[in-house]
Amino acid sequence: MTDGPWHRRHRVAVDVAIAAAFVLLDTGATVVGASWWPDRPDTLAWVMLGLQALACASLAVRRVAPLAVVGVLGAFTVAVTLLISPVGALTPAHDTNVWAPYATVVALSGPFFCRRDRRTAFLVLAAFTLVIMRPWEPSVTVMTVGLLRTAVGPLLGLYLDARRRVILTLRERAERAERERHLLAEQARTEERARLAGEMHDIVTHRVSLMVLQAGALRVTAPDERTRRAAEELRAAGCQALEELRDLVGILRTAPEGDHAPSVGGFAALVAESVAVGIPTELIEDGDPALASPVVGRTAYRVLREALTNVRKHAPGARVTVRVEYAEARVRLTVHNAPPHGEARLGGALAGTGSGLGIAQLRQRIELVHGSLRAGPSPDGGFSVEATLPAYVPTTESAV
Repeated sequence: MTDGPWHRRHRVAVDVAIAAAFVLLDTGATVVGASWWPDRPDTLAWVMLGLQALACASLAVRRVAPLAVVGVLGAFTVAVTLLISPVGALTPAHDTNVWAPYATVVALSGPFFCRRDRRTAFLVLAAFTLVIMRPWEPSVTVMTVGLLRTAVGPLLGLYLDARRRVILTLRERAERAERERHLLAEQARTEERARLAGEMHDIVTHRVSLMVLQAGALRVTAPDERTRRAAEELRAAGCQALEELRDLVGILRTAPEGDHAPSVGGFAALVAESVAVGIPTELIEDGDPALASPVVGRTAYRVLREALTNVRKHAPGARVTVRVEYAEARVRLTVHNAPPHGEARLGGALAGTGSGLGIAQLRQRIELVHGSLRAGPSPDGGFSVEATLPAYVPTTESAV
């Protein structure tokens, strides 16, 4: 993630403040004798003190050029060490002190925190450690303090870099989880819209087809021309509505209904509706309807509703027999219609309003509950739809 201008200005301000603090710290510590300062400072000592302040001030660019900052402080440390020995131009008040400024602790953390390639950083660290520890003048104090002085910075840099990586990883995971939640919410909304559209298609098609048949019957039986014309207009409007509904909804997958969706208890109402529009329909039930689990009952209800709708579309006036057999292991639903007779033209317009995928969609629903569907012409010239369903389907397996 790219930092904005405010973050960049904030980092620069922090680095400048750190540099200023170490300039004061190292200058004060040197003057009080905690480093290379002599008992009787001369001009060279004051010049070197100013150069030390400039070297410490280079911490202001430690993020931009971490190796350069280490190089500046390392060069100053080497210069002071050479001036003390073998040149002898400086004589420290305490020869067991470490000559490197305290700023080296922060400087040495930079290459390990800001750079990805750390091979150069380890080489620089090794060289710097060698200069600070002064192994050519063996001293337990100098070597111990020098080693600690060079180890703290890299360890701090490695810790800060690991912490930054962990924070970035956690942030990426949180952002990815947020995106996934958003996608899941979008998917849920899309599925809900599809479910509602599918319900609208099934319910409205069923009801409007009843209205169309009733209007067609009224057109034939009406005693006057005005009523027949109005009935024809109503029938034509209903057929047009079914056609537009098919174009709008298309082929949709339908999610499982709720607990109050129609089940086997609604079979009698479907049969009564068919009888009311002039299609003789007989319902024969054998066994206990309670043997059908809710999912199976809803699936069977859909099969019967679609089958009766198809009869009204393609075989108006045909006699229909609905037989339902309830057993402990299975539920069998058979819808058989005899060959159409009478005013077949009443259903002619309805026959063209479907999507042509009713049987395929029924087969898909039934297969999802591990059932089977047979549909086709019967020997007497009619048409039969036979669905065999398991009597019980766990609620986690839902018909779609």
